[in-house]
Amino acid sequence: MSSVLVESTLSDDERRTKLYQGDLFVYAPRPATREFVEFSRGLIREAFGSLDPETAQYHMPVEEYAALLAELKPRFIHHPTFKELLPAILAEHGADPAKTYFDVPRLRTSTSDDYLTSGIAYAFHPHRDTWYSAPFCQLNWWMPIFDIVPENGLAFHPRYFSQGVKNGSRDYDYDEWNAKSRADAAKHIKSDTRKQPKPEEEVEIFPQTRVVAPSGGMLIFSAAQLHSSVPNDSGRTRFSMDFRTVHVDDVVNHIGAPNVDSECTGTTMRDYLRGTDLTRIPEDICLSYDTAPPREDAVLVFSQASSA
Repeated sequence: MSSVLVESTLSDDERRTKLYQGDLFVYAPRPATREFVEFSRGLIREAFGSLDPETAQYHMPVEEYAALLAELKPRFIHHPTFKELLPAILAEHGADPAKTYFDVPRLRTSTSDDYLTSGIAYAFHPHRDTWYSAPFCQLNWWMPIFDIVPENGLAFHPRYFSQGVKNGSRDYDYDEWNAKSRADAAKHIKSDTRKQPKPEEEVEIFPQTRVVAPSGGMLIFSAAQLHSSVPNDSGRTRFSMDFRTVHVDDVVNHIGAPNVDSECTGTTMRDYLRGTDLTRIPEDICLSYDTAPPREDAVLVFSQASSA
């Protein structure tokens, strides 16, 4: 059972403990998130020209659409403006930029009515980010760029936070994915043949939790949350961004959510940048995350997190 905390006044330490226990946090738009949205909309509208980005799919061949995203998304990820805005977003949400490390923001798109659901616009099946070599102290920050509705957002499956799902993470290695598969995303238009961790047993999609925040509103959740892309039948493409963070104290002490079913290798730990000076986490610490942690009793992990 997860709780959704809206405009919580908990400290960052208290919030992380709750997140590691499966709760979700939602915040209204703030100055830095509004600035992020406006700048993002400018990049997106520039790419689509005279077309409305949310309905452009109805006026473009799917191959042309995929090619446009293949150019837009890397430009978004690597734009220097965002490395200035993300620390400001962290600070205005109560996180300490000196102890919080973030990765690059990613632009996500979810087209309507199965127009493009693979490759560069992959529609995610139920999954945990920890199946993809994310550490169990990782937190995901997710924000709509244009307003969303329940029919084109994210779905959470909170009953599985403490219940394992048989999955293919045992065959996933982050370094191998970066070397062989990530760059090929734009080539997968009709289907996606890249091997990714997926459930290997039936997952009960309902009941589920859908959080609908306005553009510029922030949703924060644990990388261990089982979540999926809502099948979009809204008639409009969803544009959102997400980035991930880790707190250095939790990294060093291996504090985080429980591992109920992840068996992947490699780690995303080398991707994070410190909010103050963009330095990376020391390599000796990263090495300790290259193999998946053993599965642990959720009560034990929560107790450890609560003492942080």
